[in-house]
Amino acid sequence: MKKALLLGSIVLAVIGFVFATAAFSADINLAKKSTIQTILKRGELRVGFESGYVPFEMTDKKGKFIGFDMDYGRRLAKAMGVKFVPVNTAWDGIIPALVTGKFDIIMGGMTITQKRNLKINFANPYIVIGQTILLNKKLEGRVTSYKDLNNPKYILTSRMGTTGEQAIKKYIPKATYKGFESEAEAGMEVINGKADALVYDLPFCGFLYGSQGKGKTVFLNKPFTYEPLAWAINQGDPDFLNFLNNFLRQTRGDGFYDRLYNKWIIGSSWKKDLN
Repeated sequence: MKKALLLGSIVLAVIGFVFATAAFSADINLAKKSTIQTILKRGELRVGFESGYVPFEMTDKKGKFIGFDMDYGRRLAKAMGVKFVPVNTAWDGIIPALVTGKFDIIMGGMTITQKRNLKINFANPYIVIGQTILLNKKLEGRVTSYKDLNNPKYILTSRMGTTGEQAIKKYIPKATYKGFESEAEAGMEVINGKADALVYDLPFCGFLYGSQGKGKTVFLNKPFTYEPLAWAINQGDPDFLNFLNNFLRQTRGDGFYDRLYNKWIIGSSWKKDLN
């Protein structure tokens, strides 16, 4: 009887070892397939974005890509010991481009949404913004909230395919909506008096108000939506996701994040470098 029990214990131990070895082997294979290894072998970190989203990714007078995300991308590449390679990509095709391997990561002011999260993974949010309103001056005092704009007589603008457009359809559905290819076009429609209000992300509305909207618009700067921005990567890559989250934690702790925030979000000295 004792021999039988001993034999059974040995068999169970062997089976357990086999399964543990198989699981460990699977983990090793998963790690080998990580985007991290691809980046290190290539010697380049390819970052996808669309230039023009102030102040996260822009093109300066010399043709260089600058902004909050661009500085973060360069710092990430340095942390990995590789070259930073910016890949300027049209927004409406940026997720398919990531999925098909055109670049390694989206660092482009992308809002986390459940719909997007079904296709891609997001690292932890690095900043939280929301939708605000840049109002034509003629409506000053009459409109004090997004709720006041929920009327067909008001023409609202935003960029097509963005959370600004989604916010209009969800929170201001009765208003007349005009979508544009770029947020700049949508904003100028309001500044030029051809529309009543732009609904868009706080940083851009603030920038447009400060650079071209004073005296012509009113900036209702209290966000009426909650929108965390995050970097996006392909699904099935826990190692890259772990690296990014630890990298974010480190840069928040060592002062790098605060320096970027003060430079790009609070500061405005960079505006002179734009066309």
